[in-house]
Amino acid sequence: MTSKLPTVYIVDDDEAVREALGALLLSVSQRYQSFPSAEAFLDVAHPDMRGCLLLDVRMPGMSGLVLHQKLLEQGVTLQTLIITGHGDVPMAVRALKAGVADFIEKPFNGQDLLDRIQTCLNDDQQLWHTQQALNEAAARFDTLTPRERDVMALVAAGAHTKKIAAQLNIHERTVDVHRFNIMRKVGVRTLAELLRLWSTAHQTGQP
Repeated sequence: MTSKLPTVYIVDDDEAVREALGALLLSVSQRYQSFPSAEAFLDVAHPDMRGCLLLDVRMPGMSGLVLHQKLLEQGVTLQTLIITGHGDVPMAVRALKAGVADFIEKPFNGQDLLDRIQTCLNDDQQLWHTQQALNEAAARFDTLTPRERDVMALVAAGAHTKKIAAQLNIHERTVDVHRFNIMRKVGVRTLAELLRLWSTAHQTGQP
């Protein structure tokens, strides 16, 4: 069973490697879960997962790089560290271009691996907090009525009250009322704050 707590997910078909990695993580009291195949991990993966993925690149069935791509398609954005005994420069380049956070070859130094894992965990935490802020901003604008959203889009585009009124075929005073209601609903007091929040929310692609 997966968890929203920061977890290191080990995906490797070699049981001895999984056990060795698990022991290494336990030595620093790091929470982890292990899986014997890409398919086994994909069956339980979900976008709320937090942590780091330690992923063998060559496995029977689905490869590590294919798994990484499928996870991205499903919105699973775990920081991924590829571990392989068959590493080569072209493979490393493909992995990094595909969005893998790091790449390390077996045999590896235990402390070096732990340091890289911690970097991945820190990066994942930062990205998670950023995404939460984006989602929260977008949720505020979800409370707007369709007309308020029309007004907001024009305000964000830099249109003044008179232009907004003309474009939406409403009175200028009505535009001011809509703008006041928008600011009240999303919890800001100034136009600058409103535009910053809109910009933040817009990064999610929702508004």
